[in-house]
Amino acid sequence: MIEGVDYIGVGVGSIIVNDQGLLFLAKRGRAARNERGMWEFPGGSVQFGETLIEAIKREIFEEYGLEIEIKELLGVFDHILPEENEHWVSITYIASLISGEAKICEPEKCEAIGWFSRESLPQPLSKITQLNLYKFNSDV
Repeated sequence: MIEGVDYIGVGVGSIIVNDQGLLFLAKRGRAARNERGMWEFPGGSVQFGETLIEAIKREIFEEYGLEIEIKELLGVFDHILPEENEHWVSITYIASLISGEAKICEPEKCEAIGWFSRESLPQPLSKITQLNLYKFNSDV
């Protein structure tokens, strides 16, 4: 059985903010599970027995070599992709960068990364990132 396809998947994501107030985004690569070629606030799926916060910290470190500190919960979002026959519940956090230099550790899943101001975000943005950004900007 496939997570997100045969049953609803649980994902976690994070809006990571550095000391200059820039936001970290990643462009989904050819082997990404869905929304290939889209820019996103990064994250991944929760493994059995793992807490949400453990999952997001693990994903960010495994995929980008960054250590983050969770500041607050942004929200819980429906991430439904009918054109890809996927359904996820996505929990998104706001985090700050603790240490590490951003690098692509899984090049098949990610083709580009960067730090961006809110006014100059790359396009196109994934559906979940659009939802996250709307909530993030309305909370400020």
